[in-house]
Formats: sequence, C-alpha cells, structure tokens
Amino acid sequence: MSSTAVEEKKVVTNEENETEAAPKKEGPMAELLNSVGKPPVVDDVVEGPVVAVGRARVFVDLHPFGTGIIFGREYLSARETLKNVNLGDTITAKVVGTDNVEGYIELSLREARQALIWNEAEGAMQKKTVFELPVAEANKGGLIIQWNGLQGFLPASQLSPTHYPRVPDGDKDKIFAELKKLVGTKLEVAIITASPKENKLIFGEKGAGGSERASLVEKYHVGDVVEGVVTGATEFGVFVKLEEGLEGLVHISEMDWALVENPKTRYRVGEGVKVKVIEIKEDKISLSIKALVDDPWKAAAAKYHKDQKVDAVIIKYNKHGALASIEEGVAGLVHISEFANEEDLRSKLELGKVYPFTITFFEPKDRRMTLKPAG
Repeated sequence: MSSTAVEEKKVVTNEENETEAAPKKEGPMAELLNSVGKPPVVDDVVEGPVVAVGRARVFVDLHPFGTGIIFGREYLSARETLKNVNLGDTITAKVVGTDNVEGYIELSLREARQALIWNEAEGAMQKKTVFELPVAEANKGGLIIQWNGLQGFLPASQLSPTHYPRVPDGDKDKIFAELKKLVGTKLEVAIITASPKENKLIFGEKGAGGSERASLVEKYHVGDVVEGVVTGATEFGVFVKLEEGLEGLVHISEMDWALVENPKTRYRVGEGVKVKVIEIKEDKISLSIKALVDDPWKAAAAKYHKDQKVDAVIIKYNKHGALASIEEGVAGLVHISEFANEEDLRSKLELGKVYPFTITFFEPKDRRMTLKPAG
C-alpha cells in the first residue's frame, strides 16, 4: 500500500472517529422511530381503542402498526364480554397471529386474560403473597384449589403440620379420606410455582410456618439433641413432635445407616424417639436419628479393603443387581453383569441368605463398595 493510500485511510478513520464522538443530531423522523418501538409479535399483550364492530368481529386500532381483529373462535370464546363493547372502548388483548391474509393483526381476549392472570401469579409468587382460598377438591396426592379462574394444586407434602393427614400405617386410601375432609375449608396459601407454559400452578400452605411456629423454631439450633414423639409415618419418613405446635421431619435417608425399606414399619405413632436437629430452614426443622449413632463406614475403613474375601447377606434387589451387607449399615452392590441375567442373579443370590464375596471396590469415605461372588 502506498504512503498516500495510508494517509488517505488515516484521514477517513479520523473523520469517522470525530463523527462517532460528536453528538448525534436526531431529526423529527428519528424521534418518531424511537418513540414507536417494535411492532407487536405473537404472545405480546397489546392495548387499543375499538374502531369498528362488525358481525362476529371487533376491530381494534393498534396505531401505528395497523388494525387488530378479534374474530372466529376468539370472538365466540369472548362474545359475552364483546357484546357490551362500544366504539372507543379500550381493549387489552393478546396477539395470536400477525400474518392475516387481510392484513389484520389477530387478537385474543381470552388469552390476554390468561396472560395477565399468569403475570399476576408470577408477581404473587415473587412477593410471597398469602391468599385465603377454599379447597375445591382432593385427590390421593393433595388438594385442588381455584385461583382467579386457574386450577392450582397443593401437594400433601406442602400442607402445614396442622393439616397434614396422619394415619398410623400411612395407608394411601386413609390419607385420601383425611384429605377429603379438607374440601370446603379455607387455607392460607402462597404460590410456590407459576409456569404458564406448563399450565402449572402449585401452592404451599402458610404454616409450613406462621409467626407462632417461627417463635417456637427460634428455640432450636442445629446440633441440638431432643426427645420427641412420633406423630405420623409416610413413605418418605416420619414426623416427630418436639413440643406442642412444632414438628420436624426425619427423612427416610436420616432414619438409619442401614437400608430403610418402609418407615411405616420402623416406628409407631405415639412412640418416643431421640433425634438430632440437622437443619433449620424457613421455619422447617429437619431431624436425624442416625446422626446419633456412629457412622459404621468409619469403623469399616479400618477392617476391610479391596480384594478381601467377606461374607455378606443379600438385603435388596435393584435394577443394577443386588445389595449385599457385610455388616449393619455397610452394604455394597453385586452387579448384574456378574450373572447371565436378572433371573440367574436372583436364583443364585436369595434375599436374606449369606454368601461369600470378594470386595472389588472400596471407598469408605464415599460409602461405596462393590462385590463379586467369590470363587
């Protein structure tokens, strides 16, 4: 490149820089474009005055982008509202189409109403707004609640301790019967999930807290060991009353270092139990029974090693093979690949029987072990 060309390029570059640095002069057209914004697209919620009412159709001015139309199925779904509409009335609607053959922007009142309600639900969820709403129906999983025309679900697990169905044996039909007793009852609830795309509205009952419960919880700290009374058993653990008005949950994973198949068979309602507080979160107390007993894997670390021959009892089958326990709370996987198929595994390793194995993998810190039949 010649020196002249370089100089010319430098001049151009300087001019460009000066142009960028100088304040932009906006004329009337630029100001208009900036104030107009972007044309509406599908799913946008728009607003405008009614400019014409025809046979089964309503026209809305969406200046400066054109005219919106509510017709066909959308008109029929909102006809009770639209029959009272007059020229000049402002309408809020949702865009459902922008490529109408006649050039109109297709609108929906019904979907706009839904969109606004979902927006309100999302706002209420963020603000943790509490509503007092009646229970409409019950099913085996929880309760159905109506809110602003939307059907919401309150899972049984999100009920406060006061309303959680307690049955001695955790029978699902009995739990359902207890849930049905709440139909018609007003509960204080808050929205915990609002997903319009999945049409999912989930509630949680206030009292998973309340100020009274919060004041009770303040007396407890992580690490406290307390005496309690079992008030209910479920598939996922047992509830323990620490004092009047305050309960905590011992999750199935915190009941024992050994495998717990069914919490309902471990404890009965009214039975006293010693527990340790392991977490306090949002006025909920998580408890542990196994935390009061030494971790058996710590002792196992000094007794066992890879390639060691051991005797183990078969305690459970799963999709990967069978679990075999070499001592209480210390179990490893016998992988199905050691056998021809699942039927072969089950015929050679019966539940409750003891067999000789070789440890093929042993990581006590991670509580992991694998075994293979010795021989």
